[in-house]
Amino acid sequence: MPNFPIIETDRLILREVTPEDATAMYAYLSDKDVVTNMGLEPYKSSSDVLNEEINWYKSIIVEGTGIRWVITKRESNVVIGSCGFLNMSRGHHRAEIGFELHKEYWKQGISSEAVEAVIQHGYMNLNLERIEAIVDPENFLSQKLLEKQGFKKEGLLRHYEYNFGEFSDVYMYSLLKKDFKTKI
Repeated sequence: MPNFPIIETDRLILREVTPEDATAMYAYLSDKDVVTNMGLEPYKSSSDVLNEEINWYKSIIVEGTGIRWVITKRESNVVIGSCGFLNMSRGHHRAEIGFELHKEYWKQGISSEAVEAVIQHGYMNLNLERIEAIVDPENFLSQKLLEKQGFKKEGLLRHYEYNFGEFSDVYMYSLLKKDFKTKI
C-alpha cells in the first residue's frame, strides 16, 4: 500500500489517523452538536471511537471506497476534526466529501481550509471529476461552507437517509472540477 498522503495548509496538517488519536477524537465525537448532522449518536467512549470510527477510516482505504484525513493544527498534533472522501466511484470519477470539526473551532475558517485542501487533492491526485456532499437541511454552517467553495445545490433528496429511527431528507450538493475556484 502506498504511503498515506499528508496535506499541509497554512494552519493545518491533515494526516492519517492513528489509534493514539481516539481520545482526542472522542472529545468531539461525543458532542451531540457535532455528530447529529453526521447521522450518528454521540460516542460513549474513546474505545468505541477506536473500534468504530478509526477502523472505518482504515477500512475505506483498504476497500478503495474512500480516504479520510484527521485535521490537526500546525502547532500541535492534536486531532480537532476530520475530512475526506467516501462512497468513491473510481469508474465514474466521483466521491462524496464529508467533514466534522470540534465545536471549539467552529467559525474560524478551519473546516473551509481543510475542505479546500482535500478537494484540491481529489482533483489533482485521485482523478475526480465530481465531488458530492450530502447535507442535512438544518445544517446551515455546512451549506454555507460548501457554497463558499463553489458547490451547487442540486436539490432535495427526500427520505434519503434513515437516522435516529426515522427517514430524513438531505440536500445534494456537487462541485465539478472545472468549477473549482482554486487553481489546480
